[in-house]
Amino acid sequence: MPTFQTLPGFREFYPDTLARRNHIFRVWRHVANTFGFAEYDAPVLEPLELYKTKSGDEIESQLFNFTDKGGREVALRPEMTPTVCRLVGDKAPTLKRPVKWFSIAEFYRYERMQKGRGRCFFQFNADIFGEPGVEAETELIPLLVQCLRGFGLTEQDFLVRLSDRNLWFHYLEALGLDEPRSRAILTAVDKYEKIGDDAFKPCAGQQGAPLDAATKEKILAFLQIKSLETLEAALAPFATSPAAAKLNARLDDWKKLLGNLSAMGLEKYISVDLGVVRGLAYYTGFVFEAFDRKGTLRALAGGGRYDDLIGKLGYAGMPAVGFAIGDMTMNLLLEQRGLMPAFVQSPDVYAIIGGAQERLAALADIHAIRAAGFRVDYPMKDMAFGKQFKAAAESGAKLALIYGGDELAKGVVKIRDMTARTEQEVPKPDLPATVRDFLTAG
Repeated sequence: MPTFQTLPGFREFYPDTLARRNHIFRVWRHVANTFGFAEYDAPVLEPLELYKTKSGDEIESQLFNFTDKGGREVALRPEMTPTVCRLVGDKAPTLKRPVKWFSIAEFYRYERMQKGRGRCFFQFNADIFGEPGVEAETELIPLLVQCLRGFGLTEQDFLVRLSDRNLWFHYLEALGLDEPRSRAILTAVDKYEKIGDDAFKPCAGQQGAPLDAATKEKILAFLQIKSLETLEAALAPFATSPAAAKLNARLDDWKKLLGNLSAMGLEKYISVDLGVVRGLAYYTGFVFEAFDRKGTLRALAGGGRYDDLIGKLGYAGMPAVGFAIGDMTMNLLLEQRGLMPAFVQSPDVYAIIGGAQERLAALADIHAIRAAGFRVDYPMKDMAFGKQFKAAAESGAKLALIYGGDELAKGVVKIRDMTARTEQEVPKPDLPATVRDFLTAG
Protein backbone atom coordinates (compact mmCIF):
# COMPACT_ATOMS: atom_id res chain seq x y z
CA MET A 1 0.00 0.00 0.00
CA PRO A 2 1.31 3.51 -0.80
CA THR A 3 2.00 5.97 1.99
CA PHE A 4 1.12 9.62 1.75
CA GLN A 5 3.36 12.50 2.79
CA THR A 6 2.35 15.95 3.91
CA LEU A 7 2.73 18.57 1.19
CA PRO A 8 5.90 20.71 1.45
CA GLY A 9 5.49 23.61 3.83
CA PHE A 10 2.29 22.30 5.44
CA ARG A 11 2.07 21.11 9.02
CA GLU A 12 0.28 18.46 11.05
CA PHE A 13 -0.71 19.23 14.61
CA TYR A 14 -0.53 16.14 16.78
CA PRO A 15 -2.04 16.62 20.26
CA ASP A 16 1.24 17.80 21.84
CA THR A 17 1.97 20.38 19.12
CA LEU A 18 -1.67 21.45 18.99
CA ALA A 19 -1.56 22.10 22.74
CA ARG A 20 1.38 24.46 22.22
CA ARG A 21 -0.38 26.22 19.36
CA ASN A 22 -3.55 26.61 21.41
CA HIS A 23 -1.53 28.05 24.29
CA ILE A 24 -0.22 30.79 21.97
CA PHE A 25 -3.73 31.47 20.69
CA ARG A 26 -5.14 31.67 24.25
CA VAL A 27 -2.62 34.31 25.27
CA TRP A 28 -3.18 36.38 22.14
CA ARG A 29 -6.96 36.15 22.46
CA HIS A 30 -6.89 37.08 26.15
CA VAL A 31 -4.67 40.11 25.53
CA ALA A 32 -6.85 41.34 22.64
CA ASN A 33 -9.95 41.03 24.79
CA THR A 34 -8.36 43.08 27.60
CA PHE A 35 -7.70 45.83 25.04
CA GLY A 36 -11.34 45.82 23.95
CA PHE A 37 -10.80 44.32 20.49
CA ALA A 38 -13.62 42.28 18.92
CA GLU A 39 -12.82 39.02 17.16
CA TYR A 40 -13.90 38.33 13.58
CA ASP A 41 -13.32 35.66 10.94
CA ALA A 42 -13.55 35.58 7.16
CA PRO A 43 -13.41 33.21 4.16
CA VAL A 44 -10.20 31.34 3.48
CA LEU A 45 -10.87 31.61 -0.28
CA GLU A 46 -11.08 35.06 -1.87
CA PRO A 47 -11.21 36.52 -5.39
CA LEU A 48 -7.72 36.68 -6.85
CA GLU A 49 -8.36 40.26 -7.91
CA LEU A 50 -8.57 41.35 -4.26
CA TYR A 51 -4.88 40.61 -3.75
CA LYS A 52 -3.83 41.91 -7.16
CA THR A 53 -5.59 45.21 -6.48
CA LYS A 54 -3.69 45.59 -3.22
CA SER A 55 -0.27 44.32 -4.27
CA GLY A 56 -0.14 44.23 -8.08
CA ASP A 57 0.00 41.36 -10.56
CA GLU A 58 3.35 40.12 -9.23
CA ILE A 59 1.64 38.84 -6.07
CA GLU A 60 0.20 35.95 -8.10
CA SER A 61 3.54 34.10 -8.05
CA GLN A 62 3.31 33.92 -4.25
CA LEU A 63 -0.23 32.55 -4.08
CA PHE A 64 -2.06 29.26 -4.12
CA ASN A 65 -4.54 30.32 -6.81
CA PHE A 66 -6.71 28.53 -9.35
CA THR A 67 -9.88 28.76 -11.41
CA ASP A 68 -12.80 27.26 -9.50
CA LYS A 69 -15.64 25.20 -10.98
CA GLY A 70 -17.66 28.36 -11.54
CA GLY A 71 -14.90 29.83 -13.68
CA ARG A 72 -13.84 32.33 -11.01
CA GLU A 73 -10.18 33.23 -10.42
CA VAL A 74 -9.65 32.63 -6.71
CA ALA A 75 -6.80 32.32 -4.20
CA LEU A 76 -6.24 30.96 -0.73
CA ARG A 77 -5.68 34.02 1.44
CA PRO A 78 -2.01 34.91 1.93
CA GLU A 79 -2.81 37.64 4.48
CA MET A 80 -5.79 39.22 6.24
CA THR A 81 -5.38 42.93 5.49
CA PRO A 82 -7.28 43.07 2.16
CA THR A 83 -10.05 40.92 3.59
CA VAL A 84 -10.56 42.99 6.74
CA CYS A 85 -10.53 46.15 4.61
CA ARG A 86 -13.29 44.62 2.49
CA LEU A 87 -15.31 43.69 5.57
CA VAL A 88 -14.97 47.14 7.13
CA GLY A 89 -15.57 48.88 3.81
CA ASP A 90 -18.81 46.93 3.26
CA LYS A 91 -20.23 47.85 6.68
CA ALA A 92 -18.54 51.22 7.24
CA PRO A 93 -21.76 53.30 7.61
CA THR A 94 -23.04 51.04 10.41
CA LEU A 95 -19.80 50.56 12.35
CA LYS A 96 -19.10 52.56 15.48
CA ARG A 97 -15.64 54.14 15.24
CA PRO A 98 -12.93 53.50 15.99
CA VAL A 99 -13.29 49.92 14.80
CA LYS A 100 -10.99 47.66 16.85
CA TRP A 101 -10.92 44.13 15.45
CA PHE A 102 -8.64 41.11 15.70
CA SER A 103 -8.45 37.64 14.23
CA ILE A 104 -6.41 34.46 14.55
CA ALA A 105 -6.50 32.71 11.20
CA GLU A 106 -4.57 30.46 8.82
CA PHE A 107 -2.86 31.75 5.67
CA TYR A 108 -1.17 30.24 2.63
CA ARG A 109 1.78 31.48 0.57
CA TYR A 110 3.58 29.61 -2.16
CA GLU A 111 7.09 30.77 -1.33
CA ARG A 112 10.49 29.47 -0.34
CA MET A 113 10.40 27.74 3.03
CA GLN A 114 12.85 28.68 5.77
CA LYS A 115 13.20 28.65 9.53
CA GLY A 116 10.05 30.07 11.06
CA ARG A 117 8.27 30.32 7.71
CA GLY A 118 6.16 27.70 5.97
CA ARG A 119 3.61 27.70 3.20
CA CYS A 120 0.75 27.59 5.65
CA PHE A 121 0.82 29.44 8.95
CA PHE A 122 -1.37 31.17 11.49
CA GLN A 123 -1.30 34.85 12.32
CA PHE A 124 -2.73 37.10 14.98
CA ASN A 125 -3.97 40.23 13.20
CA ALA A 126 -5.10 43.39 14.99
CA ASP A 127 -6.35 46.54 13.26
CA ILE A 128 -7.91 49.88 14.16
CA PHE A 129 -10.03 51.72 11.57
CA GLY A 130 -11.40 55.23 11.65
CA GLU A 131 -8.78 56.93 13.85
CA PRO A 132 -6.43 59.26 11.91
CA GLY A 133 -4.27 60.38 14.82
CA VAL A 134 -1.50 58.75 16.84
CA GLU A 135 -4.14 57.57 19.30
CA ALA A 136 -4.49 54.46 17.11
CA GLU A 137 -0.76 53.70 17.31
CA THR A 138 -0.94 54.45 21.05
CA GLU A 139 -3.37 51.55 21.31
CA LEU A 140 -1.82 49.10 18.87
CA ILE A 141 1.84 49.28 19.87
CA PRO A 142 1.06 48.49 23.55
CA LEU A 143 -1.16 45.64 22.31
CA LEU A 144 1.80 44.26 20.37
CA VAL A 145 4.07 44.61 23.40
CA GLN A 146 1.57 42.82 25.65
CA CYS A 147 1.06 40.04 23.07
CA LEU A 148 4.75 39.24 23.68
CA ARG A 149 4.94 40.05 27.38
CA GLY A 150 1.97 37.76 27.99
CA PHE A 151 4.27 34.76 27.49
CA GLY A 152 6.84 35.98 30.02
CA LEU A 153 9.08 37.76 27.51
CA THR A 154 10.72 40.96 28.77
CA GLU A 155 12.58 43.99 27.42
CA GLN A 156 15.67 41.77 27.46
CA ASP A 157 14.03 39.54 24.83
CA PHE A 158 12.52 41.98 22.34
CA LEU A 159 12.07 45.60 21.33
CA VAL A 160 9.70 47.43 19.02
CA ARG A 161 11.52 49.43 16.36
CA LEU A 162 9.48 52.50 15.39
CA SER A 163 9.84 54.45 12.15
CA ASP A 164 7.78 56.69 9.89
CA ARG A 165 7.35 56.50 6.11
CA ASN A 166 5.66 59.92 5.97
CA LEU A 167 8.61 61.49 7.75
CA TRP A 168 10.93 59.84 5.24
CA PHE A 169 8.99 61.27 2.29
CA HIS A 170 8.99 64.76 3.82
CA TYR A 171 12.71 64.53 4.55
CA LEU A 172 13.55 63.34 1.04
CA GLU A 173 11.38 66.14 -0.36
CA ALA A 174 13.42 68.59 1.71
CA LEU A 175 16.55 67.10 0.09
CA GLY A 176 15.07 67.91 -3.32
CA LEU A 177 13.91 64.45 -4.35
CA ASP A 178 10.55 63.93 -6.05
CA GLU A 179 8.14 61.14 -5.12
CA PRO A 180 9.37 58.52 -7.66
CA ARG A 181 12.99 59.02 -6.53
CA SER A 182 11.88 58.94 -2.90
CA ARG A 183 10.12 55.61 -3.38
CA ALA A 184 13.26 54.17 -4.97
CA ILE A 185 15.30 55.46 -2.01
CA LEU A 186 12.91 53.86 0.51
CA THR A 187 13.25 50.55 -1.31
CA ALA A 188 17.01 50.86 -0.85
CA VAL A 189 16.64 51.82 2.81
CA ASP A 190 14.47 48.74 3.38
CA LYS A 191 17.24 46.51 2.00
CA TYR A 192 20.19 48.38 3.51
CA GLU A 193 20.32 46.43 6.77
CA LYS A 194 20.58 43.14 4.87
CA ILE A 195 22.87 43.95 1.94
CA GLY A 196 24.52 47.24 2.88
CA ASP A 197 25.61 49.78 0.26
CA ASP A 198 24.58 47.50 -2.61
CA ALA A 199 20.99 48.44 -1.80
CA PHE A 200 21.56 51.89 -3.32
CA LYS A 201 23.06 50.72 -6.61
CA PRO A 202 19.70 50.55 -8.44
CA CYS A 203 19.01 54.17 -7.43
CA ALA A 204 21.91 55.44 -9.53
CA GLY A 205 20.20 54.62 -12.79
CA GLN A 206 16.59 55.34 -11.88
CA GLN A 207 14.46 58.45 -12.17
CA GLY A 208 16.94 60.93 -13.59
CA ALA A 209 20.39 61.95 -12.37
CA PRO A 210 22.46 59.61 -10.19
CA LEU A 211 22.22 60.04 -6.43
CA ASP A 212 24.99 62.47 -5.49
CA ALA A 213 27.39 61.63 -2.66
CA ALA A 214 26.25 64.45 -0.35
CA THR A 215 22.58 63.44 -0.60
CA LYS A 216 23.40 59.79 -0.08
CA GLU A 217 25.45 60.68 3.00
CA LYS A 218 22.48 62.56 4.48
CA ILE A 219 20.16 59.62 3.74
CA LEU A 220 22.53 57.15 5.39
CA ALA A 221 22.83 59.42 8.44
CA PHE A 222 19.03 59.73 8.65
CA LEU A 223 18.45 55.98 8.61
CA GLN A 224 20.89 55.62 11.53
CA ILE A 225 18.78 57.84 13.82
CA LYS A 226 17.94 56.03 17.07
CA SER A 227 16.47 58.75 19.34
CA LEU A 228 14.01 61.62 19.31
CA GLU A 229 16.80 64.05 20.20
CA THR A 230 18.89 62.98 17.21
CA LEU A 231 15.82 63.25 15.00
CA GLU A 232 15.14 66.82 16.13
CA ALA A 233 18.77 67.76 15.46
CA ALA A 234 18.63 66.21 11.98
CA LEU A 235 15.52 68.22 11.06
CA ALA A 236 16.74 71.55 12.47
CA PRO A 237 18.66 72.58 9.29
CA PHE A 238 15.38 72.45 7.33
CA ALA A 239 13.59 75.12 9.37
CA THR A 240 13.29 77.36 6.32
CA SER A 241 12.66 74.57 3.81
CA PRO A 242 9.32 74.43 1.92
CA ALA A 243 8.89 71.05 3.66
CA ALA A 244 9.40 72.58 7.14
CA ALA A 245 5.70 72.63 8.05
CA LYS A 246 5.30 68.95 7.15
CA LEU A 247 8.47 67.97 9.02
CA ASN A 248 7.43 69.90 12.13
CA ALA A 249 3.95 68.36 12.08
CA ARG A 250 5.43 64.86 11.94
CA LEU A 251 7.90 65.72 14.69
CA ASP A 252 4.95 66.76 16.86
CA ASP A 253 3.29 63.41 16.12
CA TRP A 254 6.49 61.63 17.18
CA LYS A 255 6.63 63.55 20.44
CA LYS A 256 3.00 62.80 21.19
CA LEU A 257 3.24 59.10 20.40
CA LEU A 258 6.48 58.56 22.32
CA GLY A 259 5.07 60.58 25.21
CA ASN A 260 1.97 58.37 25.30
CA LEU A 261 4.04 55.18 25.25
CA SER A 262 6.32 56.54 27.96
CA ALA A 263 3.30 57.37 30.12
CA MET A 264 2.36 53.68 29.89
CA GLY A 265 5.85 52.71 31.08
CA LEU A 266 6.76 51.17 27.73
CA GLU A 267 9.78 53.29 26.78
CA LYS A 268 12.13 50.38 27.55
CA TYR A 269 10.37 48.36 24.85
CA ILE A 270 10.48 51.06 22.16
CA SER A 271 13.39 52.06 19.94
CA VAL A 272 13.37 54.94 17.45
CA ASP A 273 14.81 53.36 14.30
CA LEU A 274 14.45 55.09 10.96
CA GLY A 275 16.15 52.14 9.27
CA VAL A 276 12.77 50.38 9.40
CA VAL A 277 10.50 51.38 6.51
CA ARG A 278 8.59 48.11 5.85
CA GLY A 279 8.86 47.10 2.22
CA LEU A 280 5.14 47.05 1.47
CA ALA A 281 4.27 50.16 -0.50
CA TYR A 282 0.80 50.61 0.99
CA TYR A 283 2.09 51.84 4.37
CA THR A 284 1.50 55.58 4.77
CA GLY A 285 2.80 56.68 8.18
CA PHE A 286 4.24 55.15 11.32
CA VAL A 287 5.60 51.62 10.84
CA PHE A 288 6.93 49.29 13.50
CA GLU A 289 8.49 45.86 13.96
CA ALA A 290 9.08 43.72 17.04
CA PHE A 291 12.61 42.33 16.96
CA ASP A 292 14.33 39.48 18.79
CA ARG A 293 17.11 41.05 20.88
CA LYS A 294 19.01 37.83 21.61
CA GLY A 295 18.62 35.34 18.80
CA THR A 296 18.45 34.97 15.05
CA LEU A 297 14.68 35.20 14.58
CA ARG A 298 14.88 38.95 13.91
CA ALA A 299 11.40 40.24 13.03
CA LEU A 300 8.78 38.74 15.35
CA ALA A 301 5.88 40.95 14.22
CA GLY A 302 5.29 43.97 12.06
CA GLY A 303 2.77 46.54 10.99
CA GLY A 304 1.95 50.17 10.47
CA ARG A 305 -0.53 52.70 9.13
CA TYR A 306 -2.22 52.14 5.76
CA ASP A 307 -4.71 54.97 5.37
CA ASP A 308 -5.20 54.61 1.60
CA LEU A 309 -5.91 50.90 1.23
CA ILE A 310 -9.68 50.82 1.84
CA GLY A 311 -10.12 53.56 -0.76
CA LYS A 312 -7.85 51.67 -3.16
CA LEU A 313 -10.18 48.67 -2.90
CA GLY A 314 -13.11 50.81 -4.03
CA TYR A 315 -14.70 51.83 -0.73
CA ALA A 316 -14.97 55.19 0.99
CA GLY A 317 -11.57 56.08 2.41
CA MET A 318 -10.87 55.38 6.07
CA PRO A 319 -7.66 55.64 8.12
CA ALA A 320 -6.28 52.33 9.33
CA VAL A 321 -3.42 50.87 11.37
CA GLY A 322 -2.63 47.20 11.96
CA PHE A 323 -0.03 44.56 12.72
CA ALA A 324 0.40 40.79 12.54
CA ILE A 325 2.31 38.15 14.53
CA GLY A 326 2.98 34.69 13.11
CA ASP A 327 2.61 31.51 15.15
CA MET A 328 5.69 29.74 13.76
CA THR A 329 8.19 32.40 14.85
CA MET A 330 6.36 32.82 18.14
CA ASN A 331 6.63 29.12 18.87
CA LEU A 332 10.36 29.08 18.01
CA LEU A 333 11.00 32.07 20.26
CA LEU A 334 9.20 30.54 23.25
CA GLU A 335 11.03 27.25 22.78
CA GLN A 336 14.39 29.05 22.60
CA ARG A 337 13.67 31.01 25.77
CA GLY A 338 12.32 28.00 27.68
CA LEU A 339 8.93 29.69 28.04
CA MET A 340 6.76 27.07 26.36
CA PRO A 341 4.95 25.12 29.10
CA ALA A 342 4.90 21.34 29.15
CA PHE A 343 1.39 20.23 28.34
CA VAL A 344 0.31 16.97 29.96
CA GLN A 345 -3.25 15.89 29.30
CA SER A 346 -3.92 14.47 32.76
CA PRO A 347 -7.44 13.49 33.87
CA ASP A 348 -8.83 14.93 37.08
CA VAL A 349 -10.28 11.56 38.00
CA TYR A 350 -9.47 7.94 37.13
CA ALA A 351 -12.12 5.28 37.76
CA ILE A 352 -10.93 1.79 38.83
CA ILE A 353 -13.62 -0.77 38.03
CA GLY A 354 -13.95 -4.30 39.38
CA GLY A 355 -16.39 -6.08 37.05
CA ALA A 356 -19.48 -5.91 34.87
CA GLN A 357 -21.92 -4.73 37.55
CA GLU A 358 -19.39 -2.32 38.98
CA ARG A 359 -18.86 -0.90 35.47
CA LEU A 360 -22.55 -0.06 35.13
CA ALA A 361 -22.46 1.77 38.46
CA ALA A 362 -19.26 3.58 37.49
CA LEU A 363 -20.52 4.72 34.10
CA ALA A 364 -23.37 6.67 35.68
CA ASP A 365 -20.96 8.52 37.98
CA ILE A 366 -18.40 9.07 35.23
CA HIS A 367 -21.02 10.73 33.06
CA ALA A 368 -22.26 12.92 35.92
CA ILE A 369 -18.75 14.08 36.85
CA ARG A 370 -17.90 14.85 33.22
CA ALA A 371 -21.13 16.81 32.88
CA ALA A 372 -19.94 18.93 35.81
CA GLY A 373 -16.89 19.91 33.76
CA PHE A 374 -14.19 17.54 35.05
CA ARG A 375 -12.05 15.20 33.02
CA VAL A 376 -12.53 11.53 33.84
CA ASP A 377 -10.71 8.54 32.39
CA TYR A 378 -11.26 4.82 32.94
CA PRO A 379 -10.25 1.48 31.37
CA MET A 380 -12.47 0.61 28.43
CA LYS A 381 -11.88 -3.11 28.93
CA ASP A 382 -11.68 -5.27 32.04
CA MET A 383 -8.26 -5.17 33.68
CA ALA A 384 -6.76 -6.51 36.90
CA PHE A 385 -6.97 -4.09 39.84
CA GLY A 386 -3.18 -3.85 40.03
CA LYS A 387 -2.88 -2.73 36.43
CA GLN A 388 -5.67 -0.20 36.93
CA PHE A 389 -3.99 1.32 40.01
CA LYS A 390 -0.78 1.60 38.02
CA ALA A 391 -2.64 3.25 35.13
CA ALA A 392 -4.29 5.70 37.56
CA ALA A 393 -0.91 6.67 39.00
CA GLU A 394 0.70 7.08 35.57
CA SER A 395 -2.21 9.18 34.30
CA GLY A 396 -1.48 11.98 36.75
CA ALA A 397 -5.07 12.00 38.04
CA LYS A 398 -5.72 13.80 41.31
CA LEU A 399 -8.38 11.30 42.42
CA ALA A 400 -9.05 7.61 41.88
CA LEU A 401 -12.59 6.29 42.28
CA ILE A 402 -12.64 2.63 43.27
CA TYR A 403 -15.62 0.48 42.31
CA GLY A 404 -15.25 -2.98 43.85
CA GLY A 405 -17.74 -5.63 44.89
CA ASP A 406 -17.65 -4.57 48.56
CA GLU A 407 -18.23 -0.92 47.67
CA LEU A 408 -21.11 -1.85 45.37
CA ALA A 409 -22.75 -3.94 48.10
CA LYS A 410 -22.51 -1.06 50.61
CA GLY A 411 -23.71 1.57 48.15
CA VAL A 412 -20.49 3.59 48.41
CA VAL A 413 -17.52 4.57 46.24
CA LYS A 414 -14.02 4.63 47.65
CA ILE A 415 -12.11 7.83 46.81
CA ARG A 416 -8.32 7.80 46.88
CA ASP A 417 -6.38 11.08 47.03
CA MET A 418 -3.50 10.25 44.68
CA THR A 419 -1.21 12.87 46.22
CA ALA A 420 -1.86 12.36 49.95
CA ARG A 421 -2.48 8.63 49.38
CA THR A 422 -5.50 8.69 51.69
CA GLU A 423 -8.88 7.04 51.13
CA GLN A 424 -12.46 7.60 52.19
CA GLU A 425 -15.78 5.98 51.41
CA VAL A 426 -18.54 8.23 50.10
CA PRO A 427 -22.22 7.32 49.66
CA LYS A 428 -22.82 6.97 45.95
CA PRO A 429 -25.46 9.76 45.72
CA ASP A 430 -22.95 12.18 47.31
CA LEU A 431 -20.08 11.30 44.95
CA PRO A 432 -20.40 14.05 42.29
CA ALA A 433 -20.61 16.82 44.91
CA THR A 434 -17.69 15.36 46.90
CA VAL A 435 -15.50 15.11 43.80
CA ARG A 436 -16.42 18.67 42.79
CA ASP A 437 -15.60 20.05 46.23
CA PHE A 438 -12.25 18.29 46.30
CA LEU A 439 -11.20 19.40 42.82
CA THR A 440 -12.26 23.01 43.27
CA ALA A 441 -10.82 23.48 46.80
CA GLY A 442 -7.87 25.86 46.95
